[in-house]
Formats: sequence, C-alpha cells, structure tokens
Amino acid sequence: MACIVTADEDFLEVVIPELSPWVDVLVGDDYENLARLTREANVAAVILDIDTQGEDELGGLPVLNELRRLNENFTLISLSRARTRAVEKQALNAGADAHFRNPVDVTDLRMALVETMRRRSDDAERERMRQQSIESSRFQDFVGASEQMRLVYDAIQQVAGSSVNVLIRGESGTGKELAARAIVALSRRASKPYIRVNCAALPESLIESELFGSERGAFTGATESRPGQIELADGGTLFLDEIATLTVALQTKLLRVLEDHMVQRLGGRTQRKIDFRLICATNEPLEEMVRTGRFREDLFYRIQVVPILLPPLRERSGDIPVLCEHFLDIHSVANGLPLKRLTAEALAVIEEHSWPGNVRELENLIQRLIVTVRGDGIGVGDLPPRVLAQSIAGQEAILLPAEGADFDEEIRRLEVALLTTALSRTQGSKTAAARLLRIDGQRIKYLCRKYSL
Repeated sequence: MACIVTADEDFLEVVIPELSPWVDVLVGDDYENLARLTREANVAAVILDIDTQGEDELGGLPVLNELRRLNENFTLISLSRARTRAVEKQALNAGADAHFRNPVDVTDLRMALVETMRRRSDDAERERMRQQSIESSRFQDFVGASEQMRLVYDAIQQVAGSSVNVLIRGESGTGKELAARAIVALSRRASKPYIRVNCAALPESLIESELFGSERGAFTGATESRPGQIELADGGTLFLDEIATLTVALQTKLLRVLEDHMVQRLGGRTQRKIDFRLICATNEPLEEMVRTGRFREDLFYRIQVVPILLPPLRERSGDIPVLCEHFLDIHSVANGLPLKRLTAEALAVIEEHSWPGNVRELENLIQRLIVTVRGDGIGVGDLPPRVLAQSIAGQEAILLPAEGADFDEEIRRLEVALLTTALSRTQGSKTAAARLLRIDGQRIKYLCRKYSL
C-alpha cells in the first residue's frame, strides 16, 4: 500500500487513477500521526509533499527523516514546488529515494514508485534470506553449517546431558571455549557455577593456590583464607583451558581430586568434598607429551573420556562466507557504523587464505576492515598483503581490475619498477643492472633515456 500526503486536491485527482492499478492508495492531508498510520495500515511507500503545511515551507523534511529512521525498507518519494536543486538534495539526504518538482509527470512518478518498491522488496527478501542462512548455521555461539561442524555439534549434544569429563582439542582460534560454553549451556548444570581457568595465563608460583585455594598463612602474602577455582566450581563445571601447561606435580594433585572428589587448600588440614564436571582444552599433542613424560598418562585418560576435535578454518572454508556475514553484522553494530559488505572478489580472496589463526584471525580482520574502510563496500584493495599473497583471485584482481586497465600504461609502470629496483640494487650501475635484468647494455641505456631514469 502507498500513502500520499498532500493538500493539493488537483494533484490527487490526477495521481490516484495513475497509481491505483499498481498499488492500493491511502490519502492523508497532514503530517500528524503519519508514522502511526503507516504502521497500522501496513504502508510500504509514502509519497510526501514536503511543503504541504505549516509555516516552514519545507516542513516535511524532518518527517522524511523520521520515516526513514523508523523503517529502512520504506519507499519514500518527496514532492515540492521549490525549483532549486538544493531542495532536492536536502530531500534525498533526509531519506527520500526520489524527488519530484511540481507540476509532476505522474507517469514518471508511478514508474519511480513501482520500481523502487520492487527493488526495496527484493532487497528486503535478500536480507531475510541472508539472516535465515546465518540463523540456520548457528549452534549456540558457533556459526557454520559445514559437515565438519555438524559433527562437532552432534558430539556436543551427545555429551552435554552426561557428567563425563570432556577434552576439547583444536588449533588456537578454533573456538574451544565456545565448545565448552555450549556443553555447559545444554547440560543439567547450566544454572550452576561455570569456572574458567586459563592455565597458561597464570605464573607457576600462583596457579596451585588459584586452583586449590589457600588458608591464611599458607605462604607469604596469604593474609586470609580463600577458596580455589576447583572449590568454586562445586555443583557446576570447571573449564581448564591450556591444560597441557600444568606441571607434572600439579597434574598429580588434579588427578587425586578427580579420583577422590575431595580438595584440600594449601596450608589446610581438612579436605572438602567437591562435585564438579571437568572440561579441558588444549592445542598440544598430549599423546606425545605422555610418551616423553611431560603429561601423566593416567590423567590423560581421566580427562579424555570423550574427546571433541574442532577443525581448523582451512578445513571448513565453506563456512567462511557466513562467518564473514556474521562478523560484519555484529561488529558494525558494536562500533555504531553502517553495515558494510564484502565484494564478491574480496570474499573469493578471503576464502583462499589458509587462516593459520583460524576463526579468531578472520574475526579480527573483519573487525579491522569495518573500522578502517570508508564506504559500505570492502574490496580486494582493502585486504592486507598477507591475505592477498596467497590468493590467485587477489593477484588477478590486482593485475587486472574489474574495470579493466590500460595495457601500455601497465607495461610502462612494470618496466619503470623493474629498472628502478635493478638500478637501486646495483647502486646505479647500468651495466650491473643490465646483467641483473638479463638484457644487453644498449637496451638498458635506451630504456633509461625513455623513462628519464
């Protein structure tokens, strides 16, 4: 439905017959309650005479602005008797899709209205399908619909309802903590404490008291009794990230806790009964560490009752487009910036990259591009050299842009670059530069004269 807001009766007599075969028409003669009217009548388009009423001859401009703010998908067309281009520019800046000056060619108006409504409807449908694609690829905090990730989701769901210990394995940046949170969220302990300890982040001198707690006077600086993280996890879940960094002595103490379900604070004489579920994570080869004596074999089998392996991003490259969409959405909103989109060429380059830092590296890149790239499109030229270097698509895009290139100019630039580099490397010696470029001395002299080098 389209709503026409104007006090010009003569205009209405002409425009309504022109629009009626194409859209249902609702008429209003003032700006009052227009936002409510468009919402209640399910209006998709508004034709607004911006100098319809009031002392301000362009009083409809703020109304245009408000309508656009309320609904990005509105089709908004403005009308005015003003003849200057400045008014048209103000209307477009306020959110109008098109602007017409009275007297209006109603055929042109109808074509603009119908075409813009169709385009906005198509855009809204594409956005709906895009969001649907992202939603269908979600599992808890994960995003991805590849077969590798479906296997991960199945494993998490199968293990979540039990109380067995779980070992999550995968390269750095693959989302091991996301997997731990997903297990907890789907478990019977979801409402109970969830304690996370990054074993690699704590110095060796502190990690024992951090895990097991301490009594007052247990060591210098222990001025009061405090529970450890294991004790705080009573009734809930303890997540030990980077467990491979624990010393063998601490591994022994942890094994005793898992066997006895009892914990004793440093300096304490009594043991406390503890009920917790243990989830561990590592990117280290624990089997090799067991073989070399750096990790206790009995603890290894205790923590790896159920192993879950997270695939690196290079093995699930089909998830990269939806991950990019997801990160573009959340970080555009988080930074208060307009939504940006990757061009098809830029996405092709990103899909070819090996991503040694996995999903974390991809997210960091998207976040940086959102902040640093101007405009709403992120192209190949915006990507960092390290990403372009691995990409055939990126090299092709740089060598031959989509808009084409001047062959002679590109050859000139390449020759100048080669000559300049060769001369720089040989401290200006044309004879040595010629040998480096495998051309004869006469030719390099000719080229240097040609390019004034």
